[in-house]
Amino acid sequence: MTHERESGRPEERGLSRRSLLKAGVALTGAAVATSATTAVAVADEAQDPNRRKFDVIVVGAGVAGVTATRELRAKGKRVLLLEARDRVGGRTWTDTWRGHMIERGGTWVDRLQPHVWRELNRYELPIMADAGVTRAFMPTLTGFEELDPSVAYVRQNALFTRFFEDSTRIYPEPFKPFANRDLVAKFDRFSLRDRLDQMALAPEDEILLTSWTSLYGGSSKRGALTHIQQWWALAGGTFEAFHGVNTYRPALGTVSILNAMLAEAKPVLKLNSPVKSVVQNPGKVTVTTRAGEVYTAPEVIMAVPVNVWKTISFSPALPAAHREATTAGMGVTEERKLWIDLEHPTDRFVAESPEGSGHPFCYIGRFNDDQPVVAFTVDTSFDAYDRGAVERAIRKIIPDARVRDHIVTNFATDEFALGTGGYRQPYQLIRLHEKLQQPHGRVKFAGSDIANGWNGYIDGAIEDGLRVAGSPTLSGPAALAASAEERIFVPKVNREAYRGLSVR
Repeated sequence: MTHERESGRPEERGLSRRSLLKAGVALTGAAVATSATTAVAVADEAQDPNRRKFDVIVVGAGVAGVTATRELRAKGKRVLLLEARDRVGGRTWTDTWRGHMIERGGTWVDRLQPHVWRELNRYELPIMADAGVTRAFMPTLTGFEELDPSVAYVRQNALFTRFFEDSTRIYPEPFKPFANRDLVAKFDRFSLRDRLDQMALAPEDEILLTSWTSLYGGSSKRGALTHIQQWWALAGGTFEAFHGVNTYRPALGTVSILNAMLAEAKPVLKLNSPVKSVVQNPGKVTVTTRAGEVYTAPEVIMAVPVNVWKTISFSPALPAAHREATTAGMGVTEERKLWIDLEHPTDRFVAESPEGSGHPFCYIGRFNDDQPVVAFTVDTSFDAYDRGAVERAIRKIIPDARVRDHIVTNFATDEFALGTGGYRQPYQLIRLHEKLQQPHGRVKFAGSDIANGWNGYIDGAIEDGLRVAGSPTLSGPAALAASAEERIFVPKVNREAYRGLSVR
């Protein structure tokens, strides 16, 4: 697929003036902004034949690729940025649907994610906060129980704290994943399911955890324990901090970060240019697109997801570690994200559903007034495109729910993603991570999938774009300093309210 809309019905495009006024922002839509950037880049190339000569070719205009492009341009490099889709952003995707700006990929940002926080300050981009919820529906052995949010997560807090009890010991410096290599090696063989089995929880307690472990792993048996343990350590090692990471979002959409970077860098950007082959010869690398366009440069940066490497022909062939990673895959291939226009109810709520319960949604909620409901499913037997099936699933939680419309994003069937944001399997960190960051001759690799810190998040993509471009990344005191920035607009938020879940 080439990232055509996946709703199964015609989509409504554009934000109404009323919605813009209510949001309090002047929105530049993803498609409009992308087209404008492309027009400038192509025009520059046509007017100046020397623009056909590049120092670096960056493949993939997601967050990592755009970050690397900006850094290289700042060093005076001539950069060609090739993107397979008709938009920038990769697995981040700001879109409009039924009069609302929605994020079909990555969404949330936080002070504890210093690279993205620094970029928001650099470009003075405003952010907004989720308002929290008024009702929480938690799973029990006999169905769902409606609770006040102030008490809904008391037991889950204790369970999460126990689940992650070794995390800060394994990751004493969480932006340096091998600071305690011996413990990483000891724990990296475990899946999320292994940890649940080790805890030997009562059934009524285990179901309070498996909505999360299945969401991140696609199956709790697939996802690596060490991955989510690192996130916990990066978030400060507390339940409140771990949940709080998913509170703020860019008010102009995640695309606003990319647009700001591209406006500064002014590279030659070519959309609709999926790469077919990458061939290394003495002194140069030749990149050929599926349309037969041929470009050469002394260096190439592959900023596409690990899962996509196997769809591109490399000569010489990729090293063994890279072949293993792209064959086995990184990231959850079963996950689909839905935005739902819920006619009733209209309040803010959240619900979680345990793995294997027969309920398709791991997680579903509305976190702001007058906004669609967001939901996630990893149930491959569930027809997420069937509006009736979606409504029936919600009615298992809220019996009088009524669905007006919905839209689905499935990065697993997107040939330029083949899964969601990176999430490792057991043994991949200790066996593959450092090798995947190594160049293959004149070809370098970048992306959130192989970041050292917030691997799988927007912050990790920015971090790895900086790394591959030879620019400083943040950790330790530098990370704390960047996270302490207060210049960007942050509206008041009820810190006691439950904050929603991001899937990177």
